[in-house]
Amino acid sequence: MRTIGITGGVGAGKSEVMAYLQRQYEAAVIRADDVGHLLMERGNTCYDRILGLFGRAVLSGDGELDRKAIAGRVFREPELLKALNDIVHPAVKAYVLHAFEQERKKGRKFVFLEAALLVEEKYDVICDELWYVYAEEPVRVERLRKSRQYSEEKIRNMMASQLTEEEFRKACCFVLDNSGDFQHTARQIDQRMRQYEIM
Repeated sequence: MRTIGITGGVGAGKSEVMAYLQRQYEAAVIRADDVGHLLMERGNTCYDRILGLFGRAVLSGDGELDRKAIAGRVFREPELLKALNDIVHPAVKAYVLHAFEQERKKGRKFVFLEAALLVEEKYDVICDELWYVYAEEPVRVERLRKSRQYSEEKIRNMMASQLTEEEFRKACCFVLDNSGDFQHTARQIDQRMRQYEIM
């Protein structure tokens, strides 16, 4: 089984790439964000520790953690962000390792993991290789404006908080250009996937 990490800047189109891989290659796909959200739900691994860190002010009416309230706090208090990451990131990595093992037992050929902090959290240690989904900055800005209705300022702040293109390229062994038509992206993916059949 081959485990491949997918990363890239916000608006690069990682989700579309993951959907294609799942559909076209019957690959298992894991999204670290989704895992993090799952682990923050009441009764799951991170819930009590996060509640202890932030207090009841971050609870919604149904007793679940209010991620927007948490985001507001960590934006103002960077030390809280570090403490939150120290709770969530190791738990996500443990979940991913377990998921990899489950997919291996099922005889799955490919598992793709998408994570915004794939490089920073050293997922290269548990993935066979990392792919970088690249898109030109103006393309990313336009996508985020259309799909998420983000302001220019919010987009710029998000981009500034992520790795540079050079850092992504240095950490990843394959660069997928998703700046244009997705058919072009799909051809690049198909070409890469054919290489694994030869190996």
